[in-house]
Amino acid sequence: MIMTQFTRHSLKFISFLAFSGGLTLLLNGSLAAQSTSSPVTNTPIAQFNWVKAIVLGMVQGLTEFLPISSTAHLKVVPVILGWGDPGVAFTAVIQLGSIIAVLSYFWSDLSQITRGMIKAIRQSDYQSHEFRLAVGIGLGTLPILVLGLLMKVLIADLDNSRLRSMGAIAVASIVMALLLALAEKLGTHKRDFEQLRLQDGILMGLAQSLALIPGVSRSGSTITAGLFINLERATAARFSFLLGIPAITLAGLVELKEVLEIGLSPEIIFPVIVGVISSGIFSYLAIAWLIRYLQKRDTWVFVWYRLGFGVLILGSLLFPRY
Repeated sequence: MIMTQFTRHSLKFISFLAFSGGLTLLLNGSLAAQSTSSPVTNTPIAQFNWVKAIVLGMVQGLTEFLPISSTAHLKVVPVILGWGDPGVAFTAVIQLGSIIAVLSYFWSDLSQITRGMIKAIRQSDYQSHEFRLAVGIGLGTLPILVLGLLMKVLIADLDNSRLRSMGAIAVASIVMALLLALAEKLGTHKRDFEQLRLQDGILMGLAQSLALIPGVSRSGSTITAGLFINLERATAARFSFLLGIPAITLAGLVELKEVLEIGLSPEIIFPVIVGVISSGIFSYLAIAWLIRYLQKRDTWVFVWYRLGFGVLILGSLLFPRY
């Protein structure tokens, strides 16, 4: 029993060190990248036609829940295609399609957790599994909310900041690939959904806050944290998606408010609606596929993909003529 507790605490400590070290490397890499990369100018939403909106919605949907970073791909893919950076606002708004998808897919789980939480409060049964899950999700959402607000206040012109540079995205992708590989090696992958605890929500919530840095990946950071604390791969993904519902929803609504303040001209409404629908369809497909995939397989395919993604971006920055 003592050895089990020691191992558990050791893994948590290793997880904390890994994420802290990864974040430090990322920030250092972002600063170093200033000499080799510069922010890409944002493209106004009105300039995205329905084809571009569908493609961006597809990119958002497929990468929001796969541990490869939707923000990074929504930054890189349109730049490669010559469309420019769609910006934080458009990226966050089309996340509403992803939230509709995850709510639809996990409606049964959400209903069970809500009913169980209400029953636990009425009966003062605060050790109830559903109550602890609900509180864990709530507490796990706080770090990303607080840090998100601080970034909006402290970082002027976030859309064009160095934090969203191609160099920073590349370094983040590589760092998170290495952390995911470490989690695969160190985790036992034995704890199922019924064994989730309150502290799991807090730990994965802290990891989720790193996703404010483009290239980290919200699902990637939380699934990695889940593996570090010995969750089954499919359980880590399932809880990651549930944990992300409040954060994704609030981010989308805040940015939607900003888009509405710009004015609801047809040129803006149309690409936003098309992007949201496309995002919702591909998000649902990605969720269903990933959970089935992780029930039988490991995450190494995502480790290699993220390494390759980051290395290719760095290569294009260091050797632009080749």
